[in-house]
Amino acid sequence: MPRLALNVRSDQPGATVSRHVFGHFIEHLGTCLYDGLWVGPDSPVPNTRGWRHDAIAALRAMGTPNLRWPGGCFADDYHWRDGTGPAAARPRGVSAWWGAPESNAVGTQEFLDLCAATDAEPYICGNVGSGTVQEMRDWVEYLNAPAGASTLAELRAAHGRPAPVNARLWAVGNESWACGGNMRPEYYADLYRRFATFLRDFPGAPLYRVGCGPRDGDYAWTEVMMRECGRPLLGGQRLMQGLALHYYCVPGDFPPSKSATQFGEPEWDELMALTARLGEYITGHTAIMDRHDPEKYVALVVDEWGAWHAPEPGTPPGHFYQQGTVRDAVMAGYALNTFIHHADRVRVANLAQAANVIHAPLLIKDGRLLRTPTWDVFALYRAHHEGVQLPVELAAGTRRWGDLAYPSVSAAASRAADGRITVTLCNLDYAAPVALALNLPGVSFAGVSARILTAATPQAHNTFDRPDDVRAREFTALQSVTSGWELTLPPHSVVALTFA
Repeated sequence: MPRLALNVRSDQPGATVSRHVFGHFIEHLGTCLYDGLWVGPDSPVPNTRGWRHDAIAALRAMGTPNLRWPGGCFADDYHWRDGTGPAAARPRGVSAWWGAPESNAVGTQEFLDLCAATDAEPYICGNVGSGTVQEMRDWVEYLNAPAGASTLAELRAAHGRPAPVNARLWAVGNESWACGGNMRPEYYADLYRRFATFLRDFPGAPLYRVGCGPRDGDYAWTEVMMRECGRPLLGGQRLMQGLALHYYCVPGDFPPSKSATQFGEPEWDELMALTARLGEYITGHTAIMDRHDPEKYVALVVDEWGAWHAPEPGTPPGHFYQQGTVRDAVMAGYALNTFIHHADRVRVANLAQAANVIHAPLLIKDGRLLRTPTWDVFALYRAHHEGVQLPVELAAGTRRWGDLAYPSVSAAASRAADGRITVTLCNLDYAAPVALALNLPGVSFAGVSARILTAATPQAHNTFDRPDDVRAREFTALQSVTSGWELTLPPHSVVALTFA
C-alpha cells in the first residue's frame, strides 16, 4: 500500500491545548445521575458521599478537567435553592423538559462533592429561561463570597463549606434559541448583558462567563452575540469570556433513529462526514469571532457535542441511553483532534454526557459499570492536556458521504512542558489500513510510547457480561527509520504516540 507522509512541525508551536477541551457533562436526564453516577450515601454500592467509587475512579482516570451541570435543558428549569439543605426536606418536582420525577437529592453541595472527588473544576449552567438575575447572582455569591462576608456565605458554611468554592466557570443559560426560552439572538444578547453585569467577581474568583452561542452553523447568532457582547464596554469591562457552540452528529433525521451498533460502511461514512462538518462550523464561527475580537479574548466553548444514535431497544426513548462502539471512539478522537487544531479559539469543550446518556464514556446498570471505547480515547488523549499545539502536514486522501467529504486520516500533535511530543492519529477508513511515514524534523528522542484503540470490527463494543472486549493496548506496528518512524494504522483505529 502507498505510504502517506506525516510531518510534525515542532518549529512552529501554536496555542496551548487547554485541558478543559477534554471536559464532560452531567445532566438531570435519564439515568446519568440517579441510578447512574449517584446511588446516595446509604446505598450498599461503595460510594463517597453518594457518588459511586468505580465512577469516581473512571472519571479520574480519564483526566476529567471539568464537569458541566445541571444541564442542558434541565438548567433553565432548575432553581438552585431547591437543591440545598437537608436532603429529606428538599422539595420534589417534575422536570419540565424530561418529564421525570426530580428529588433534588443531587444539588449544589453534592455536585461539588463529585468535582472534589474527581479533581474536576465545576462548570455551572445558570437558569436564564425561567430564572431571574437575582437568583443567579445569589448562586455566585453563595459559592464564592469570602467566609462570613454575607448571609449567603454563612448559609454555605451551614451546608458544610465554610471556605469559598471560587467556582469560575458559569454558563448564562443553555440553548436559549430552543429549550432555554426560544429567544431571538438580539433579545438574548440584551438579556445576557444584564445577567452578566450582576455576576460579580469575588476575591480570588474571577468569573469565566459563557454566553449561549449558536447551534451548528447558525452564523447569524454568533454575529449578534459577538457584536453586542464580545467587545469591551466603556472603560474596558469585559462581560463575556466564552461563547458556547452545540453540535451533535446525528445520522439520519432528528430525533435519532439509526442504531448505535447495527450499521455498515454507509452509516460509518455518514458519521465521519458529520464530524468533518464540526471543523467547518468551528472555522466559520471563528472567522466571525476574529473579526470582532482579533485578540482572541473570547473562547469558543463547545460545551455539548457527541454522536447521537437511537436509544437502545427496551430503554425509555426519553433517556437517550445508547451503546458506545469503536465507531463512536474513532469519531471522538477525530473531534478531539479538531479541537486541538483550533486551540487558539476552542478552550473548553464537553462531551455529552458522562454516563448513560448519548455519547457516554461510562455505562451503568444494575449496580455494574463499564467503560465504553470512548473512555479509552479520552484516557489516550490525556498527554495533550496543556501541551503546545504543533502543526501537522498530512496529504491524506478523502472519503465521501453524499456531498460531504472527510479525510482518510486525522492527526494532531502537541508538545508538553517537559519536551515530550504526543501525536494522535485516527484512521477514519472503515475497512482499509493506512501506512504512514512520520517525520519529526529537527528533534530526536530516545523512544516512543504507543497505544492503540481498535477491534476486529467497527461495531465492536463492551457489554456488562464482557466489559473489556474493546480496550486500548500497546501498539507495535511501528519502527524507527533514518528519517523518523514508519507505522501502519489498522482500519477504524485511534493511536496515541508519545515521544520522549
